[in-house]
Amino acid sequence: MSFTYHVLNKQRFSSGNHSIVPIRMEDRYVIREWRNEQMFHLRQSKLLSEEDQDNYFNTIVKNLFSQEQPDQILFSYLENDECIGYGGLVHINWIDKNAEISFLMKTDIKGKNYESHMIKFMSLIDEVAYKTLDFHKLFTYAFDVRPEIYQILEKSGFRKEATLKEHCHFNGKFIDVIIHSKFKSY
Repeated sequence: MSFTYHVLNKQRFSSGNHSIVPIRMEDRYVIREWRNEQMFHLRQSKLLSEEDQDNYFNTIVKNLFSQEQPDQILFSYLENDECIGYGGLVHINWIDKNAEISFLMKTDIKGKNYESHMIKFMSLIDEVAYKTLDFHKLFTYAFDVRPEIYQILEKSGFRKEATLKEHCHFNGKFIDVIIHSKFKSY
């Protein structure tokens, strides 16, 4: 079963053998596995069951497709049509034309492969946000537990905008949140 976003006039954004497509129901369980394996850097407080994931997709995700201004637009990130990640625009502010970027990869993708995939995903999401939706700004909100992603964000045109000191309580201590942003340049 595949869905299309009413708000988008184009549903598939591609570069070579990589693409993003509206999040697919068939990918929900692998996404659940990755989220459970990588909770250390997500805003997720408990392990997700298959029932939790089904409920989220059936009550939240399905409704996004028909909305004129959904609060999130999620994609499956594909390599040769196999899902190896997911993400999209979340916490969308349609008045101010900005959104947070969310991105999660298959857990075993690390190092240079992770970097190249994240850069590829960011360029595809740029096309959605800036060319298709005419947004003004994109930003990331990251727990300061993976400093290696900051260089990747900077290679994708993002600049550090703020550090929210001891902003989140995480694993028994308060940690910083780092915000990077990128403005429309064309």
